[in-house]
Amino acid sequence: MKKRLLGTFGLVSAGLSVPACAADLPAQTYKAPAMISAVYDWGGFYGGLNAGAGSSHQCLNITEFSFLGQAINVPSTSEGCHTATGALVGAQAGFRVQTNALVYGLEAQGAWANLKGSSLSLPAALGAGVTNTTRLDGLGLFTGHVGLALNNLLWYVSGGAAVTSSRYTGVSTTTGTLFDKGSDVRYGASVGTGIEYGFAPNWSAAIEYDHLFLGTQSTTFNTTAGTLSRIDSIRQDLDMVTARINYRWGGPLISKY
Repeated sequence: MKKRLLGTFGLVSAGLSVPACAADLPAQTYKAPAMISAVYDWGGFYGGLNAGAGSSHQCLNITEFSFLGQAINVPSTSEGCHTATGALVGAQAGFRVQTNALVYGLEAQGAWANLKGSSLSLPAALGAGVTNTTRLDGLGLFTGHVGLALNNLLWYVSGGAAVTSSRYTGVSTTTGTLFDKGSDVRYGASVGTGIEYGFAPNWSAAIEYDHLFLGTQSTTFNTTAGTLSRIDSIRQDLDMVTARINYRWGGPLISKY
């Protein structure tokens, strides 16, 4: 009988000790998964539109003129300088690659332009009463881009080749009659910088500044009858600021733990 009582007491004691031991164990915890931050992806093909303003500076020097149908070479003589200003509207397309914060790629841009300016020819060159006018009516850029991205904000620099198309006229200041005209297509170099902001997964807007080095080129002016009037050596450069909007084909976000 005594053995039975001792056995029963031992079982009860063991049963009572189990909850006590469980209560002493620390509560089980669960670690939350790491937070995912969304990083804007600038990589892929893109295209868009641009609009802005430009300022083209040109200086004219006469090197040859026609007298009684004969071309006469003269020492380079300044006709003066003027600035042609106006609006630009165009489009761009390109491709970018992103490696961490580094973004690089290529872009082609074309624009219709309406930059106009004029100045009175210096008397020593053509005589008083002749106004030289310039109209730059088109340009193109093919550039490489390198930039740094801070999520959906991108700062970049660019550099590459440039081409412009310009028309020139000489007009009688007193009568407004067309005296002579010429045109040229010239090639040069460009450098620029811009800031671009991604305001939606595949959409971005930017402000860009570019300077075009267009050098010096000889341009032939003909009279309205089609005969040689003069040859001018014209130096030209161009500054432009454009607002741009782009649509990008590619992954909008990179998941980063």
